[in-house]
Amino acid sequence: MSLNIEIRKVYLSSMAGHIAVHLEGDEGAPVVLMAHSILSSSAMWDEQSSVLAANGFRVVRMDTRGHGLSDAPKPPYAMTDLVADSIAIMNALDIQKAHYVGLSLGGMTGFGLAINHPERFHQFIICDARADAPPDFSAPWDDRIAIAKAQGCTALAQATIERWFGKDFVATHSQVSNKLISIASNTSTDGFIGCAMAIQGLNYLSQLREISVSTTLLVGANDGPLPQAMSEIGQLISGSILDVINGSGHLPNIDQGEVFNAALLKALNTS
Repeated sequence: MSLNIEIRKVYLSSMAGHIAVHLEGDEGAPVVLMAHSILSSSAMWDEQSSVLAANGFRVVRMDTRGHGLSDAPKPPYAMTDLVADSIAIMNALDIQKAHYVGLSLGGMTGFGLAINHPERFHQFIICDARADAPPDFSAPWDDRIAIAKAQGCTALAQATIERWFGKDFVATHSQVSNKLISIASNTSTDGFIGCAMAIQGLNYLSQLREISVSTTLLVGANDGPLPQAMSEIGQLISGSILDVINGSGHLPNIDQGEVFNAALLKALNTS
């Protein structure tokens, strides 16, 4: 399916500078705001954007600060900065209320939005994300930050994609893997470091019981400790639904796209 996407760069009156926004679907249709993982861009949602637009939604995909076509302010960043960027984009585009879909870093941002700005969202669909940063999760980011400072994000790209999908998937799906490796390699060093530092400061777990907006949690069954972490998150968010996607790693929208798309549309059409 060919994509008919309008790209805007919206200037935010904050340290974020210009944020790139990719728009698809009919104006006036219900809005789905989508946010991506670290070391990625809105391009990771290409397939889902087309599917949602074809099913009557207006898709708004942000390139997180320091990623894709967005500006990269100097680090550090905090999760509150990424939350504020999302609200600023909605305000700039005159979006009063939206559905939210976020994966990994985008899902972490989603928890902050659900806690602090529930009135702006119909629902949250949070994918492969945790809500806190305990030492065993935070520590590896120190090594990744050091590598990025010394060698740039290219040095992180191959290992990151292999961690997300597994080496077998990377070897047998070279077109998809090479696209994602290229996106990771071209991520701004400042943008990666800033977002990695924001992840290390993630601290929403104790506030999850405050979330009152409809929430669906999606996670790949093979995504390390995240299925267990998201199961525990689901117990804290009243009325939330957990859907574990078999045969998938960290980006189920890519390695199990058909199953993920069905789960996504089901959540959006039952909210």
